[in-house]
Amino acid sequence: MPTTPHVERHFTASETVRDAVIGMSDGLTVPFALAAGLSAAVPDTSLIVTAGLAEVAAGAIAMGLGGYLAARTDAQHYDAELARERLEVDQLPHKEVAEVEEVLREYGLEGDALRTVVTAITSKPDRWIDFMMRFELGLERPEPGRAVSSALTIGGAYVVGGLVPLVPYMLVPEVRTAMGWSVVTTGAALLAFGAVKGRFTGASLVRSSLQTLLVGGLAAGAAFVLAGMFG
Repeated sequence: MPTTPHVERHFTASETVRDAVIGMSDGLTVPFALAAGLSAAVPDTSLIVTAGLAEVAAGAIAMGLGGYLAARTDAQHYDAELARERLEVDQLPHKEVAEVEEVLREYGLEGDALRTVVTAITSKPDRWIDFMMRFELGLERPEPGRAVSSALTIGGAYVVGGLVPLVPYMLVPEVRTAMGWSVVTTGAALLAFGAVKGRFTGASLVRSSLQTLLVGGLAAGAAFVLAGMFG
């Protein structure tokens, strides 16, 4: 009887997607809000483009640097905990064995099965320490070069997202017309980005799209109203 092979499809690039989501969502929203706000206060699209590009550059650098520092902090935290676990395995092995047993009991192991697995895990220090890092502390070893790739992903995604609402102002000289096109293009981009984000994270595509559009629309609307009131 023919059977259909079971193929598990798991998404494994969660950190890269998280960085892209952070950069793209802010890149679409912040310059869009800035451009909308300036549209209510200035008559010249060139001023909006200049201000928008300056914000995109500054925002990409700031967010990229933030991503770099966050990834470096994660790596430093992992290294510190790894050193602590090595020290405890070396100097307090009985305490660490008890901790291994406690973790495994949470998975339902008891009696001879528990003793067999504990012996297997603790027979090699590197495997023992890796087990404690993963299952006691819930820490995964950071990928080499993670800080740099995080910075580039966040910064690059911010630039890509930030250019979307500004392109209409580069092509259309009249502010109100440019703003209308910016609303359309950015709205479409927010919906598409929300759908892609939902696809990767497993969330509802419709809900993710609408939530992303709502956040961007509220930010731009608030900026436009405030600029109109005080501009």
